[in-house]
Order: sequence, then structure tokens, then C-alpha cells
Amino acid sequence: MKIVKNIEVPTGNIMVVEGEKGQLECLSLGDYGKEVNVKADFLGLQREPERVTHSEMLPLEKKWVITISSQYGCSMGCKFCDVPKAGAGINASMNDMIGQVLTARGLHPEVKRTERLNLHYARMGEPTWNDSVISSAMWLTNRLYWVFDKVNFHPVVSTMMPRHNNNLPAFIDTWCYYKNEVQKGEAGLQLSINSTNEKERDYMFSGNAMTLGDMAGTVRYLPKPEGRKYTLNFAIADYEIDPDILLRYFNPDDWICKLTPMHKTTTALEHDIKTEGEYTEINPYLEDEQKLKDAGYDVLVFVASEAEDLGRITCGNALLGGSKIQVPHKILVGAEP
Repeated sequence: MKIVKNIEVPTGNIMVVEGEKGQLECLSLGDYGKEVNVKADFLGLQREPERVTHSEMLPLEKKWVITISSQYGCSMGCKFCDVPKAGAGINASMNDMIGQVLTARGLHPEVKRTERLNLHYARMGEPTWNDSVISSAMWLTNRLYWVFDKVNFHPVVSTMMPRHNNNLPAFIDTWCYYKNEVQKGEAGLQLSINSTNEKERDYMFSGNAMTLGDMAGTVRYLPKPEGRKYTLNFAIADYEIDPDILLRYFNPDDWICKLTPMHKTTTALEHDIKTEGEYTEINPYLEDEQKLKDAGYDVLVFVASEAEDLGRITCGNALLGGSKIQVPHKILVGAEP
């Protein structure tokens, strides 16, 4: 797969590659380690992280994160995401998605094995529109041994649960079969919720996401999760998070709640959607964390560093959608975006 741009940022590489229908965007990233920027009592991570600043990453042999695009652009129009500015959501092919993974892997041929390879279908596009997401994950499960001596593969689908996708129930059901039966728990499903207030959700997702009630109906008969529970994600931005509403729809036995910052994309700032307070510290998340824990949910708080956010490797960013890197970086291939 031809690399059109390769930009080295503090946490890894952002690449624009040539796909079958145009340009796609993917990432190869390191990780600070959960002891640095994660609080999760249920995992034994009970201390409050210090202010998260850029520091040395774990070696890729410990953890490697690859993020790929499932679509060329996106048609969902979320008011906190730059990706729709890259164009309509045209599905990437299975070969496009496998090619992105292998291109990212090829940046570091010296790494022969890794204890955890996280693959996120989360750069450009809403993955549940594209059944090839599942077939590409299946292919990689069976063939990553071609390019690694040893690898623990953990793919994750993040979705805002589009209301007009008639194939959504079949996609979610098949992905959960893959998570439980094929990967024996080593895969993730994350629903982007952000608010329990339907008016707020209708605005932020431009009317394209299911209501919580419709979401609950879609996932009601999912099998018990193997490994990590299914995830409800909340990007904190002064939105309503009412545990009593969540409890109507999502059983804490099967679902955890994840709290993250609302990343500072151009689109989010245009709509004044942001995490109040200093988002690189634990304080903006503590009140919601406690409310959700009191309701019986396991809660994972992820605190980003400014280098991750302004380095444009976080969700909602895409150079093809106009996101601008605002940290020191190096152009390895191509010109300044």
C-alpha cells in the first residue's frame, strides 16, 4: 500500500495511504501504559493519575496500537468530529483495511512480537456500515502470525449506533460472536453514548444515532461477554450522565462505563463542545465516575495528554478532514498537511 504521507508525532505515526477508492488515514502508536493515564478500580488501578504529560512510551513489544479507517470519510455528521469534512462515508474494502494494518506494522520490522496489538476501527468512518470490518478482523486473526513471531491480537469496534443502518443488529451480533467464540474475549465493542439526555444526543450526533431505548433493544440479546465487558463510552463535555437512565437499558453485569475527554477537534471547538476544566487531569471525570460506580458500574477513566490530543491521534481527528497538528512533528513522507 503506497504511503502518501507519513508524519512522526510524539506518540507515533500518522499516515495517509492510497486505497482502492482514494486516500485513507491510519495510525501506528505507542502507549504510555495504564499506570500513567488510566483509573479503573475494577482493574486494581485505584490511584488518581497525576497530570498526564508526554513521557516515554512503552516499547512496542509491550503494547502497539494501530488505528485504521473503515470508510473514506464519514456521513454521520457528528458535531465533535472532523472526519465528515473528508467527504462521504464510502466503505473501504477488506483489502484496504488489511493493507492499512500491514502498512503500519511495516514501519517497525525490528519488532518481532508484541504482548498486545490493539486494532481500533476508529480513524475515519462508522464501522458498522461496513461488513468487511468483520471479515478483515477474521483474516488478521488467522494470519498475523505471518508478520509476527508472537502476537496477542485485540481488535475493537467503536460505534455511535446509526439509526438508519438496517444491518446494524446483524453486524453487532456477528461481532460479538467473533469476540466471544473466535477471539475468546480478546476483542472489544464500544458504544459512543456521551449523554443520557436524548435532546443532547440528537444534537451532537446530528440526528443519526439511535435513542438509548433503541440501542438497548438492539443489544438486548447479546451473549454474555467473554473477557472485558462491553463498553459504554462517555466523552465528558458538560452533558447529562444519569445512571438511573442507564440502568434502565444496560446491565452493569455486562457493561462497563468509560470516561474520556472530549478531544479538541476543530469541529468540536466550532460547536463549543469541550471538557470543562483541565482535561489532562483527573478532576473533570471524578464526579461522573463516582455516580456511575455508586450505580454498580465498573468505570474506566482515560485521561489524555496534550501531546495525544494536539498531535491529532485521538478520535474525531483526520488530517484528510482538516485537523492540524499543533505539536512538534517530523514529515517523513509527503508535504506538510
